[in-house]
Amino acid sequence: MPTILVTNDDGVHSPGLLALKQGVAALGTVMVLAPERNWSASSHAKTMHKPLRLQTVTLADGSEAHASSGSPTDCVALAAAGVLGEVPDLVVSGINAGYNLGIDVTYSGTVACAMEATIKGMAGIAVSTVWPGQVEVDMQALYRRAAEIVCELGEQVLLRGLPPQTLLNVNVPGVEPSQLRGLHITRIGSRQYPNDELIRRKDPYGRPYYWLGGGRPVDVHDDHTDVGAVANGFVSITPITLDMTNYAFLADLERWDLQLEERPAAEGPRAVGRE
Repeated sequence: MPTILVTNDDGVHSPGLLALKQGVAALGTVMVLAPERNWSASSHAKTMHKPLRLQTVTLADGSEAHASSGSPTDCVALAAAGVLGEVPDLVVSGINAGYNLGIDVTYSGTVACAMEATIKGMAGIAVSTVWPGQVEVDMQALYRRAAEIVCELGEQVLLRGLPPQTLLNVNVPGVEPSQLRGLHITRIGSRQYPNDELIRRKDPYGRPYYWLGGGRPVDVHDDHTDVGAVANGFVSITPITLDMTNYAFLADLERWDLQLEERPAAEGPRAVGRE
């Protein structure tokens, strides 16, 4: 029976994580290891200079889970190292509060969990939907449907596998489950944040501090993209590769006037005691 790790970047007590844990239970043995607090927009942060701690917690349904003092990707790395006794066959991350579309995948701790799984040789799926309160929708019903979709997808992943260095990023539109129009296989679309605001304030000692962000994304609803699919009511599944090379640009870059004298490789160290 396969082992599935459920994790996220919103924190171990997120309602999206609980729904995902319950939804994928049919796939096999489910383990939960997630951050003890919210790490949204943490990307692929790793803890390198202090120890990590784990504690056992109880989720809202009474089941046991594990919380880590580290980042979302720390949780996946800990599981991959066997901290829970078994190495997962599949890592599912989410259900994130907020879409991860377009450029969001570079910021997302949710997607980074699936990336870390891929790096560690495990299959990874990330799943996201709207913020609670962002739209008028039954969030519990939406979470349940999103978890069912991930369960169906996870079954296929366990059966068929994924190509090397590849993860799946799933976004579920913020509509009532009965209003979902279907499922599209997509590429990453265009989402920009051109209006992020810089807010300057002073603390009680007169020292300046700053808030960044607050700008709404500007989306391009292109066909066959994650952004376009979700905007039109379709579940988006995007295969993402860790190989970020721009192959189409390699030949052009070779033609740039970049000169550096080539030298032969340095000789290795001479063996002691030999002539």
